[in-house]
Amino acid sequence: MTDTYFFELSGEHPSMPAAEALACVRAESPPDDVIGHVSGPGYALLRFDGNVFGNVTERIALTQKAGRHLGSFDIGETDRFRNITIPEGTFAVRARRFEGMMRDIDSQDLVRKLGGVLSRSNDVSLKEPDTEVRIFMSDKIHIFLCDADIDRSSFEKRKVAERPFFSPISIHPKFARASINLTCVKKGDTVLDPFCGTGGIIMEAASMGMRVIASDLDECMVTGCIENMEHYHLRLHDSDVLDIGDVPGRFGEVDAVVTDPPYGRSASTDGEDIVSLHRRAAVSVGRSLKKDGKAVMVLPYELGTDAAEYGMKKDNVFVQRVHRSLSRHYHVLSRT
Repeated sequence: MTDTYFFELSGEHPSMPAAEALACVRAESPPDDVIGHVSGPGYALLRFDGNVFGNVTERIALTQKAGRHLGSFDIGETDRFRNITIPEGTFAVRARRFEGMMRDIDSQDLVRKLGGVLSRSNDVSLKEPDTEVRIFMSDKIHIFLCDADIDRSSFEKRKVAERPFFSPISIHPKFARASINLTCVKKGDTVLDPFCGTGGIIMEAASMGMRVIASDLDECMVTGCIENMEHYHLRLHDSDVLDIGDVPGRFGEVDAVVTDPPYGRSASTDGEDIVSLHRRAAVSVGRSLKKDGKAVMVLPYELGTDAAEYGMKKDNVFVQRVHRSLSRHYHVLSRT
């Protein structure tokens, strides 16, 4: 049954969380489904078949809560709360103000107003309610049922310092997972990381049920990646010590490539200039993708308008500032 769902985003990036939510829905929905989507400060509204809702929220990384949308109202429209209905059982109303928006509005007053309407037909239970009703204060007052409270604690268990083999140069597991999701890859599809390092990206892909392949020029990294996969009881389908130019011939075409290549002198490039390495990497990524396959390449700068020369189209770029001298550019690329 098609319904509209509200995604309360993490706020860890201005645009990537909404794009990830849409990509997860597209990955889990039948190919011909039409998905309605609107996003705003701190949220995404997506209309899709509710049968895939559980699969979507199970894989998502940059969303905190999600559920059926009950309505969106301007500040002067709180009298319309009377039209809101919820399932049978007890309830609690909770509110969140996104990044200081609607400062002049008393959030607890909204909670009382909505709670007063809902208590006409349902009993209140603040400790263990059957239904949590969320008020999200952003560009409007958005109200939704909290059908999924996303458990993101597993990302902390797989972050760099918790791995038996680690390097400090690694993206956080939640952004590794978001990068995978941006490719719309499905469970059982093959994901390749040709600069696997300690295995952060493929660990996330394997934990979502993807078939994973890892390679790196540095044998020590490949060995450490295998050690990390075994530590977390995750299956590695294939691996090898390879130069990036040899990757397509060794593994053939895959459904998705997600990779975070070396950025500078501290990384192992075998003496090769970084820009030259990244260009060769882009060529190999394009050759490694199946028709209609997608890739995410994380680079310290934005690729120019020449993505076509690598056999790919640039769908989107998300910039994440790490510190004063480094910003990561998450390139979402499609094979042309």
